[in-house]
Amino acid sequence: MRSLTTKMISLALCCTTLAACGQAGTASKPAAPAAAPAPAETKTEEKVDLTFYYPIAVGGPLTATIELMAQEFTKQNPNITVKPVYTGSYADTAVKTQAGVQGKNPPDVAVLQSTELFSLLDMNAIVPLDEFIAKEGGDKYLSDFYPAFMANSQTGGKTYSIPFQRSTIVLYYNKDLFKAAGLDPEKAPQTWDEMKEYAKKLTKNGTWGLEIPVTGYGYWMLQTFALQSGKNLMTEDGKKVMFNTPENVAGLQYWSDLSRKEKVMPEGVTDWGTVPSDFLEGKTAMMYHTTGNLSNVKKNAKFNFGVSFLPKNASFGSPTGGGNFYIFKDIDKKKQEAAWKFVKFMTETERAAQWSIDTGYVAVKKSAYETERMKKYAADFPAALVARDQLQYAAAELSTHNNGKVMKTLNDQVQAVLTGTLTPADGLKKAQEEADKALAPFNK
Repeated sequence: MRSLTTKMISLALCCTTLAACGQAGTASKPAAPAAAPAPAETKTEEKVDLTFYYPIAVGGPLTATIELMAQEFTKQNPNITVKPVYTGSYADTAVKTQAGVQGKNPPDVAVLQSTELFSLLDMNAIVPLDEFIAKEGGDKYLSDFYPAFMANSQTGGKTYSIPFQRSTIVLYYNKDLFKAAGLDPEKAPQTWDEMKEYAKKLTKNGTWGLEIPVTGYGYWMLQTFALQSGKNLMTEDGKKVMFNTPENVAGLQYWSDLSRKEKVMPEGVTDWGTVPSDFLEGKTAMMYHTTGNLSNVKKNAKFNFGVSFLPKNASFGSPTGGGNFYIFKDIDKKKQEAAWKFVKFMTETERAAQWSIDTGYVAVKKSAYETERMKKYAADFPAALVARDQLQYAAAELSTHNNGKVMKTLNDQVQAVLTGTLTPADGLKKAQEEADKALAPFNK
């Protein structure tokens, strides 16, 4: 339950690249500049201004990075000026976008959670991108994006968004603490049983064996246990959810027992932003978190650390996460065309590779991993490939119609279980009932 993923070359690569993860990051060394593509041809000299909303869901000064990328785009497309507007968290960005749509003043292009697809369609806020995609080669163009990321981008045979800052949840672990506890520092726990046993051995001297964040992303973390038990939490059309199943009850029971019974992680609700800090400060030996925190951990960890797939039950599994590009409906056609140029630019292969290196997000294109810069980076830092490799076991993040209500009810009941207010069976029963009511209008 609870990640995140594009790209920077040319001038942007000559400037300071910044960490995109965890609590805080400092500037990294500039990457070697890539060859700049030729300036895009423009059909008209008419000036176009684009308003671009973007969130930051992980720590680190990404604002400067995004602004440099926008500036580079304008250098290559002199008639198009992109005005980046930092809109806070994903939730803040969704609220501001919705207000803009309702006020007939939407952004021209925005990065929003991939899970916002059905909500944006319900508002009639976004355009399908198939007409633009067809001009780029159609299915051939889309085939370079990882299928697991496209799962939250398409419905009803149409494509409505393009993956950008995307992630899976991975397990980070402190190799030094593993060694001190008599565990193999090169072997992360592979199963639920192993994770519980490792966490017991690692819980000592004021250090927790494991932390799993809850606030805002309880649904996302529960989804890991659901997928590892065999099934996702919702149908592909976003009209039904399967919260209250025996497998999900067992998964939530396992999660709850780690704190309330086994005492290997903090009881109650752990904060999304606090968990990476605890890991970096040695307060927890293992953590579940987005791969979007990888660069931050790499930069700031004062110990040897490892990254692995999440431990499996019936199988490995992780939901995808993060944000996609959307283009809005009630704007001029010229702005839509300019916005598409910007989306293409931000998700171009070399830029996707550099963005992944700078942030830890998974490069959304397969071709990005064939670039020389990514090959070199992965050879020096193999952990960069873990989240990419885990995509073979990944599935779409929880996304439904009336998504805000559905997600909130699941988050609320997960928190009630973890604080001991409800049993896992009662919590998921209540979440199912409330979600069914929220989705009833879409099943008539």
